[in-house]
Amino acid sequence: MAVSVRELRARIKSTQSMKKITRAMELIAASRIIKAQQRANAAAPYARELTRAVSAVATYSNVDHALTTEPENPNRAAVLVLASDRGLAGGYVSNAMREAEGLIAKLTDEGKEVDLYLVGRRSEGFFKFRGRPIAQSWTGFTDQPTYEAAKEIGEKLIEVFLEGADGEAKAPGVDEVHVVYTRFVTMMTQKPTAIRLLPLEVVEGEEAPGEGEALPLYEFEPSAEAVLDSLLPQYVNSRIWFALLQAAASELAQRQKAMKAATDNADELINKFTRIANQARQAGITQEISEIVGGVNALADAQAAND
Repeated sequence: MAVSVRELRARIKSTQSMKKITRAMELIAASRIIKAQQRANAAAPYARELTRAVSAVATYSNVDHALTTEPENPNRAAVLVLASDRGLAGGYVSNAMREAEGLIAKLTDEGKEVDLYLVGRRSEGFFKFRGRPIAQSWTGFTDQPTYEAAKEIGEKLIEVFLEGADGEAKAPGVDEVHVVYTRFVTMMTQKPTAIRLLPLEVVEGEEAPGEGEALPLYEFEPSAEAVLDSLLPQYVNSRIWFALLQAAASELAQRQKAMKAATDNADELINKFTRIANQARQAGITQEISEIVGGVNALADAQAAND
């Protein structure tokens, strides 16, 4: 036999241990994804209404704000990439990195330098392995993000963007800010997405007035500038917060699918090894019986010859 029964039993035992681990990870992901979906759904109305408010101020006021003004010759962009701290999530990380690489290549072809801002140890390891310089990274919260983390990221991106708008800034700023994350569509579908966060593009097509409908009039207190100064940072933070929640739900969904597939594969391996072990054991028993029968016949023939 190429493989002994003892070796096959050892493989069965190790596969059963691996199955317990993958099954436990599947159940953990399944329990957490419900909460992640609820958090994403709860954040959606706030993000939507804040988008409408910012759209109203940016559309109906004649105020030039640093966060809404298009630069004349953009030559530097920041890309925020959201991935995971842990692996074993199927194609979640690789799909997000492919989307990020495509965006970076597009920006580079446009003649822009790219600064990388990363969320998750997997994205950090991906770009470090390829020798890409990293401006800043955040880790340790990808499957359970907090608003404080989103606020910290948003404040940093606003800071570097405003440095790009200030010609006297000591540190090199950026003219654009992009975000790459995985959007949760359904339990079976998660789509890597790239959006431009700054300068703001906040006009929603479905909110535009219909034909013949009068445009609403707005009054801003104390002023449109003060309203923008207050709303825009909240808008940026809420967009990043919503992206983090979407990415967390997508990560857990893909981890659940990957661990279920791993558990099913472990079952198939156990059945395969068990069948081979049974066949090997039966072959060994048959061989032993044949040897015993052959020995008995040889003794009988020897006794007959003596007689």
